[in-house]
Amino acid sequence: MANLLRKPFGAHGEVHRITSTDAGWRYVGFSLHRLRAGERMAETTGDREVILVMVEGKASIQAAGRDWGTLGERMDVFEKTPPHCLYLPNGQDWTAEAVTDCAIAICSAPGRGGHQARRIGPDGITLTQRGEGTNTRWINNIAMEAEDYCDSLLVTEVFTPAGNWSSYPSHRHDEDDFPRITYLEETYYHRLNPAQGWAVQRVYTDDGELDEVMAVRDHDVVLVPRGHHPCAAPYGFELYYLNVMAGPRRAWRFVSAPEMSHT
Repeated sequence: MANLLRKPFGAHGEVHRITSTDAGWRYVGFSLHRLRAGERMAETTGDREVILVMVEGKASIQAAGRDWGTLGERMDVFEKTPPHCLYLPNGQDWTAEAVTDCAIAICSAPGRGGHQARRIGPDGITLTQRGEGTNTRWINNIAMEAEDYCDSLLVTEVFTPAGNWSSYPSHRHDEDDFPRITYLEETYYHRLNPAQGWAVQRVYTDDGELDEVMAVRDHDVVLVPRGHHPCAAPYGFELYYLNVMAGPRRAWRFVSAPEMSHT
C-alpha cells in the first residue's frame, strides 16, 4: 500500500492529485487547486463523475454546456458556512476562472451517467451536530446517502473543535457485505486553524497489519484504504476535513472497532 499521508505539492496551482491507480485502489479520486484571482483551469470528467467543492473563495464556472455563474461565498473555510458545489456526470468539460483567490476540491468516482449536472448548496446544506462531549463535531453534508445526486460519490465536510475527537468512535467500512457493512475507500483533506497547527489521524486494522499514526498539517490528505480511521484535534487547533468516499454500492454502513464495545 502506498504512503497514506500525502503532502501538498506546493501552495499554488494543483497541489494534490490522487488517482485510483496512484492510491492502489479502485474508486476514489481527489485533487485540489489553489488559484489566484484571474487564473483559469480546465478539465474533463472522462469516465468519472465529479463534485467540485468551493472550499474557499469564488470562481466563475462553465460546465456541461452551461454558465453556472460565480460559485463560492466563504473566504475562510472556518467560517463554517455551507459550501457552494457543482455536480458533473461523466463525459463533461468544465472550466473555472478564479474571481478571488480560491481553493477548489475535485472529488471523483466512476460515473454511469445516471444524473444530470446540478448545483449543490448552499441551500439545503445545514451545519448539524454529531456526537457529544469531546466527541462533538459539526457536519455539512454535501452528497451523502440521503441526497440522491450521484452514481457513486459520497462527500461531506466535518468541523472538529479544538480538543475533540472526530470520525469517532473508531469504525471501518472495508467489506462489501451490505447491509452489515459496505466497502468504501476514503480520502481526508485536512485544514487547521490556525494554519500552523496540527492534528492526528490513525488508520489501523483489527489484526494490526495496518497501523499508522500520522501528524496531519494544513492541506494534507490522508488515504483510508481499509481499517478504522479516527482523528483528534489538540487543544488550541481547530480541525476541518473534506471526506470523499466511493465503492461498489453508494451506501455508508460501518462496523465499530472491537475496543469501542464499551462506548
